[in-house]
Amino acid sequence: MTDNSTSDTTLTAEPDEQEIVVTRVFDAPRERVYEAYTDPALIPEWWWPSGVETTVDEMDVQPGGTWRYVQHMPDGSEVVFHGVYHEAAAPERIDFTSEFEDAPGNVVLETVTFEEQDGKTKLTDTSVFQSVEARDATLESGMEEGTDDSMERFADLLATSEEAEQ
Repeated sequence: MTDNSTSDTTLTAEPDEQEIVVTRVFDAPRERVYEAYTDPALIPEWWWPSGVETTVDEMDVQPGGTWRYVQHMPDGSEVVFHGVYHEAAAPERIDFTSEFEDAPGNVVLETVTFEEQDGKTKLTDTSVFQSVEARDATLESGMEEGTDDSMERFADLLATSEEAEQ
């Protein structure tokens, strides 16, 4: 099992399982966390690690809606992900697919839940891969560090938006 608990973000990957589970508790109400997570104007503020610029080409958070994000890497290359939303039940849950355009056919099913916990929100992102090998390759690509950085940036965004509201 991989369990990255070096920050407030926990990433768990059990041996011989096809999934990765990321959890994080944010000091913000569930509605605000859901809205920030699904706002295309805010995605570039937190999605992917620092130093990578994200452009949202499309993002229609509703069943059958599609999304496509382009990461502009420091070396000038681009990394593109896209998918389809299967469920969007604000503010509790989102189900969608995710696919790296450079590896077509390797589709990941993601379920993100937002659980209210005494004014805070527990976000759980469960990613189910088509095989253990595909999951392991994703872990080996630096996903743990990237996820931790993204969740830190997301927490900072929520804190900043709360300060702006006050």
